[in-house]
Amino acid sequence: MRIDKYLKVSRLIKRRTVAQEACTNGKILLNSKVAKPGADVKVGDKIEMTFGERVIKVKVIKIAEHALKADASDMYEIEM
Repeated sequence: MRIDKYLKVSRLIKRRTVAQEACTNGKILLNSKVAKPGADVKVGDKIEMTFGERVIKVKVIKIAEHALKADASDMYEIEM
């Protein structure tokens, strides 16, 4: 699955266009490399998102084409 779609479906970012912009601006890292919006995400990958001073690191646990709001947080695990 494309990283921009994964970020939207998992509710880490609310809109896909915002996810695409974040990728284009170098604010999203996939396995420690700057991710393009079309980068492929697999189970076990690590995503690092930078928003201002805040950095969020997550590990991909599950990939689903659609997820209900209640199930979206089951798609990733926040890392410290």
